[in-house]
Amino acid sequence: MSDIMQGFPPTEQNRVSLANWRKAPYCHWAFHHVREIVPTAEIPNNPKDVWELEASVMDISCLGLEKIMADTDSDAVVILHDNKLVHEIYRNGMTANDPHILMSVSKSMLGLVAGTLVERGELAIDNLITKFVPELSETAYAGATVRDLLDMRAGILFDEDYLATEGPIVDYRYAANWNPVPKNREPGDLRSFMSLLKTADGAHGDRFHYVSPNTDLLAWVFERASGVRYADLVSERLWKPLGAEAPGYITVDRIGGSRAAGGKCLLARDLARVGMMMANNGQRNGTQVIPSNWLEDIFYNGDPEAWRDGDFYEIMGSRDIHYRSKWYVKRGIEPLIFGVGIHGQFLFVDPIKKMSIAWFSSQDIPLDGSRFEATLKMIEEIRALI
Repeated sequence: MSDIMQGFPPTEQNRVSLANWRKAPYCHWAFHHVREIVPTAEIPNNPKDVWELEASVMDISCLGLEKIMADTDSDAVVILHDNKLVHEIYRNGMTANDPHILMSVSKSMLGLVAGTLVERGELAIDNLITKFVPELSETAYAGATVRDLLDMRAGILFDEDYLATEGPIVDYRYAANWNPVPKNREPGDLRSFMSLLKTADGAHGDRFHYVSPNTDLLAWVFERASGVRYADLVSERLWKPLGAEAPGYITVDRIGGSRAAGGKCLLARDLARVGMMMANNGQRNGTQVIPSNWLEDIFYNGDPEAWRDGDFYEIMGSRDIHYRSKWYVKRGIEPLIFGVGIHGQFLFVDPIKKMSIAWFSSQDIPLDGSRFEATLKMIEEIRALI
């Protein structure tokens, strides 16, 4: 049993803080206690309308899932198939009732909410970002469209180096309330941080270029377009119609700005419900949650050439992938749609076999290629059983 955060007060060496919460061993506790470290906003569910999951059994004992989970510092795996809960397992002190941070799978949730704004005519994918946020007209975002940001194809100079100790990504963490701020620094907030991104590194609409602040900016755009705070927008457009069994929450900056790029925290079962809804063409028990044409666009309409020319082609094993509306799609006859977050967070969706797999981890290294490959191999073995 870990001594992290045990006793009152915990000893200094066992105490989780803003300075250590994303490093082992502290992350094993912190990733399912985020709201005790960073300020958050609630994403309410509707407790009177929960998508009840029928229990069933899938025998995957031959695959060695528990060993892979141990080898990859994984905290939870929940598997749904054909609307049934067929397997779940929890580790590192996490339980079925603990919301876990999604990291960048948070982006994929925003990509779903985007479809509801387009369907309602609140925005169009070819709208300029500065139509909604004219404050950024003198930055590198000038000329970028909603689609450019959804597909990570905006030409913004930003190095997504998770191990950096200085530079824009560290300033970004200060602004997001994720790192302790030195006494001689102004922390700012997410919106003021975006105003500092003035340098382009290419044309908008070109290669895949991963810039997390793009997603936080889209949350700002969505708020302007809908008139609804982002956390409430996620609740009304996704969480309540999905039938989530528990509220989620999202980390916020010093003025309440949502960390849409990485701060959502949800139950593993509820994340798996999102994937199951997607595999059902956007429906939950006959209710259309996300427009089916929006999901079809995600599944089939990304640009594999932009992916090959982009940041992650080699990191993800030079696979045939496209990235569309914050989702990765492994292309082929039986496509695999997935969201990815650092430190080992995933949501996998197989629309052909009607399967959803939520996978949470608390890995010490933000990007670990060998653990990514081990996880993906296990997913393919699970898919092969169906």
